[in-house]
Amino acid sequence: MSAPTPAGLPRTVLRLHRPALIVWSAFVAALAGWQIWLNTVTSRAGERERLYCDHHETCNIIDWLDYGQRTALVAALVCYSFLGVAAWAGASLIGRELESGTAKLAWTQGVSPARWLAAKLAVPALLLTLGSTALVLIYRRGWNAHPALRDGDWTSAATFVARGPAAVAYALCALAVGTLAAFVLRRALPALGVSVAAMGALVFLMERLRPHLWPSVTRVTATEGLLTPHAWQTGAGTIRDGHRVPYHGLSPCEGNPAQVGRCADRLGIDGYYLTYHPQSHYWPLHLVETGIVLAVAALAAVLAFRRLPRRGRAVGKGSPA
Repeated sequence: MSAPTPAGLPRTVLRLHRPALIVWSAFVAALAGWQIWLNTVTSRAGERERLYCDHHETCNIIDWLDYGQRTALVAALVCYSFLGVAAWAGASLIGRELESGTAKLAWTQGVSPARWLAAKLAVPALLLTLGSTALVLIYRRGWNAHPALRDGDWTSAATFVARGPAAVAYALCALAVGTLAAFVLRRALPALGVSVAAMGALVFLMERLRPHLWPSVTRVTATEGLLTPHAWQTGAGTIRDGHRVPYHGLSPCEGNPAQVGRCADRLGIDGYYLTYHPQSHYWPLHLVETGIVLAVAALAAVLAFRRLPRRGRAVGKGSPA
């Protein structure tokens, strides 16, 4: 088998990974079609049930619940599809070719290692960006069109990612992390496992850091205040002697106003505070997270390129530097 020429590398990548392209295209088409069905047929039935329930004591809410639960599932599929990307990048895109020696064959027959890897990453990166962007736009349209039928708020983990460019960033990061794992381990199956585990750890870490990516709002009140609608509460507690004391469980004072007042005097409570993110903080939080994930993707890609053999070195004499 002859090695691909530099001009034919993108075509070779598409031909070699045609099954993955078909699977990704089918996934995007199926998920987009499902979202369109939910946002037309199912949403109409749900809205009819909701309007009927507003004027009757007993009603049926099956379609209403179905819409909310299924759109939540769509958000999860859009958000966590990057795990499949990581597995494919580590095992098939790079790991299998390093393990079988196909990559070395290309490097010794007119294709530089850097050009080979650039084509390997550029083609799937373009397809991932286009597919993920389409899914995000369709999901956002449905999420904005039927607020009364939603299951969950903007603060839920999957919805937070699926509504914006972070979904695309995670897919690109999975591609880069899978590639780096393949170069480090040089075996397809170990690279698959490490890639998925690394991306799972990254999303777990970002979900824990998410509330702290943008300054929250603090409200101080003389009595326990109510949270702003659709806000994301990140903390609450009492103020005693000028210091904030966070709640550990339930509020220390409950009951009618007179009882609450006596309890507050006994405990030395001067006021109450709430820290939260209003809904207007969605985009600052989302864009900061997107930037962090893209930075991780860029770092992984740079490290992967550094694992390549230098031009002119005998690639058959050892592993890449």
